[in-house]
Amino acid sequence: MSDVEEAITWAHHSEWARVVAALTRRFGDLDIAEEAAAEAFATAVERWPADGVPPNPGAWLTTTANRKAIDRIRRENKRDDKHKEAQMMYDDDPPEPLAAIDDDRLRLIFTCCHPALAMQARVALTLRMLGGLTVPEIARAFLVRETTLEQRITRAKAKIKAARIPYRVPAAQDLPARVSGVLTVLFLVFNEGYLATGPDTDPVRHDLTAEAIRLTRLVRALLPEDGEVAGLLALMLLIEARRTARVSASGELVTLDEQDRGAWDATLIAEGHRLVRERLAAAAAGVAPGRYQILAAINAVHTSAHDVRDTDWSQVAALYDQLVRLDPSPMIALNQAIAVAELDGPEVALAAVDRLEDKLTGYHGYHATRADLLRRLGRSQQSRAAYDKAIELAGNTAQTAYLTRRRDQLR
Repeated sequence: MSDVEEAITWAHHSEWARVVAALTRRFGDLDIAEEAAAEAFATAVERWPADGVPPNPGAWLTTTANRKAIDRIRRENKRDDKHKEAQMMYDDDPPEPLAAIDDDRLRLIFTCCHPALAMQARVALTLRMLGGLTVPEIARAFLVRETTLEQRITRAKAKIKAARIPYRVPAAQDLPARVSGVLTVLFLVFNEGYLATGPDTDPVRHDLTAEAIRLTRLVRALLPEDGEVAGLLALMLLIEARRTARVSASGELVTLDEQDRGAWDATLIAEGHRLVRERLAAAAAGVAPGRYQILAAINAVHTSAHDVRDTDWSQVAALYDQLVRLDPSPMIALNQAIAVAELDGPEVALAAVDRLEDKLTGYHGYHATRADLLRRLGRSQQSRAAYDKAIELAGNTAQTAYLTRRRDQLR
């Protein structure tokens, strides 16, 4: 890349959300904001190689996007009122603060992740408006047709307009619940990258995990005192640190106990551990940790062990005991059973897993866990049947390769 190309790429990553958010506040229309921002970046691609990178790329892009938006509004004759047009041209009044935290990007995040929108629409809209990903990029990431993805985004924007969903940070009493919804969207994006669900894509999607981390860092910068935001960021970093060790050269999933720990990213682990320590200090001061903070702490225990044999399984189990009281979901119970197997043996863990059959029978991880426990108990025929079911349900190619090899090793 040339220096100018690098500058444009950097500006797109760092300024896209800021530009779109500023235009949304000013014009109150997501379509206008998105299209004007895209036109501004296209203009930068044309002009910066000849004119040079401006001293303040973000300001240049915002000014250019504002002009593009005004030109569009004039062309479409949507603003006949001369007073409104003058306001658009000379919008020097600062916006009225709507919350204790006053940031256009934060308003945009809460708008895109509003609970009135379907979850699929929230994910798509967040990646488009905050992440700057194109429709084809998002469609490829979630294995849907571009027309389907475009319709989701269009419908979401229309619903925001029709329902008059406010462009603002929620009130203080509503903020915790709404932040939780934002984190759910970001974690869904990360999980799709961490273990892609489709058979026709890379088993690990670094583009999605990196984008989820970048957006979570943004939310963390805007809400630095929120423990669950810090917990989610720590959780993502500690999982991402293991990415390069998770798939073998032959394309097979490498489980945690078999990974080359020397290949883990020490910088990401150090940052994740620091965030976990901060939250543990807050917990010691009487601030109860949330779901993401406990999950981050569990991952911190795993990434603290230089060898799988050094894993403090009693601490992992204790953290899962704490988590299951907070979130008694079958998925948490399944992961808890894996820790139980290390402490109390596979037979005790299998009994716990079998109690989850009604709720998890359609989940490949349930059958893969049963297959492993049955294998350890020497019940090869039942283990093979469980592997077969897990392979049938697994969509990830690396998982399928791993499960197939494990099944074929059985006598």
